Amino acid sequence: MFSKDKLTYRALPLPDRADMTDAEMRHEAQAFLDHMRKRHTVRDYSDRPVPREVIETCIRTAGSAPSGANHQPWHFVAIADPALKQHIRDEAEGEERRFYAGGGGDELISALEPIGTDADKPHLTIAPWLIVVFAQRWGEFDDGTRYKNYYVPESVNIATGFLIAALHHAGLCSLTHTPNPMKFLNDALGRPASEKPTMIIAVGHPAADATVPGVAKVKKPLAEIATFLD
Repeated sequence: MFSKDKLTYRALPLPDRADMTDAEMRHEAQAFLDHMRKRHTVRDYSDRPVPREVIETCIRTAGSAPSGANHQPWHFVAIADPALKQHIRDEAEGEERRFYAGGGGDELISALEPIGTDADKPHLTIAPWLIVVFAQRWGEFDDGTRYKNYYVPESVNIATGFLIAALHHAGLCSLTHTPNPMKFLNDALGRPASEKPTMIIAVGHPAADATVPGVAKVKKPLAEIATFLD
């Protein structure tokens, strides 16, 4: 929570500095790419427990992401309670049934066919953890007055990317899930009206027979995702 009496600019020497040669930079960039290429979105989970400390550390990584005006407009709710996970699954599957019954539109439903999804979401109860990501529309100073948050979607998206990368680095699999609407999550998790849920992330170890859709291995080449103007 911010305090009004601490909103002044103070320059600090750069506390951490990477001083790599060009060769070292190339090596590190390639190593990270190779590692992230091993990240897969998994729908088949083992019920093997994951220590809370691991989830806490990964969320700390997410909390280190850059944000508009450094307001850090996010909140992460990590859930291991079986009854609460079941409640979230019941609500989410209700929304998904309406989606697949036609609410999602023929074009989107057709686009999802190669992924192999349907209205059943067993991962929401089998995965040992669910992390619900909330975006904070506004914050409050320590005296209770509101302040505006800036670039909220962009900031939360960056933090979520940090989180997914951290979970993978910790040897875990994750699956992002976005039932629509998600207002039920505020009520279920006791979050205020200032926060909007953006997604549910199932987290855990893959089942022994876990699979991924073949299309998930098809990635656009560099020429299609980047332009270089040297």
